[in-house]
Amino acid sequence: MAQGKVEICGVNTAKLPLLKPAEKEALFSRIEEGDLDARKQYIEGNLRLVLSVIKRFSSSNENVDDLFQIGCIGLIKAIDNFDSTLNVKFSTYAVPMIIGEIRRFLRDNNAIRVSRSLKDTAYKAIYAKEGMIKRNLREPTLNEIAEEIGISKEDIVYALDAIQNPMSLYEPIYTDGGDTLYVMDQISDKKNKEETWVEHISLSEAMKHLGERENEIIDLRFFKGKTQMEVAEIVGISQAQVSRLEKNALRVMKNYLTA
Repeated sequence: MAQGKVEICGVNTAKLPLLKPAEKEALFSRIEEGDLDARKQYIEGNLRLVLSVIKRFSSSNENVDDLFQIGCIGLIKAIDNFDSTLNVKFSTYAVPMIIGEIRRFLRDNNAIRVSRSLKDTAYKAIYAKEGMIKRNLREPTLNEIAEEIGISKEDIVYALDAIQNPMSLYEPIYTDGGDTLYVMDQISDKKNKEETWVEHISLSEAMKHLGERENEIIDLRFFKGKTQMEVAEIVGISQAQVSRLEKNALRVMKNYLTA
């Protein structure tokens, strides 16, 4: 991928505007009212975010112009789906969307395609693992998963490795009664967790309105940086239950804080 390129897709990246927080807030209020000019300004004011993301793919052989265009699609999707009432930074929400869009592009345009049979094997193993965790309240061994789905452990490892790179953060890995778990639900961010929205609101008061278990889950997830899988093991329930309790707790906290 070309490095140090100033002009990408006809855009002079050296002259990209940089919006201040107050400007972003004002523009987004206009966007929510249907102001297309504000939407355009907001997109242009966040193109630096796309540039920062595509640097992560510097080892890719893809043309930088192509990656920039795909990243812009992710940015636009993030703008169109962003909920400003959640008190989360736009960049925190947008970066995974941009990364996911680029990874889907790289996956779909990769000369070495992952076969359908390999994907099926990998997803069978993932679904079986989640089901066994739900039933047994512990993580199964590779041998147990192999026995459960009737596929050799060598084939399972090969299949999982084949789909590992790249995978979208929004890739569904398990569905239970309408509650879908995504790859990003299993990822903790110890480095940047202080920048997430929970650190910018009055959590102590809001958490008093939660039950004991929900309080513990929020503490483990957002203060101790645990993944949902790790929380499930600590609390002694399934990951699907952790996901539901977490979503309910955040909804209760949001209602309290916005009342």
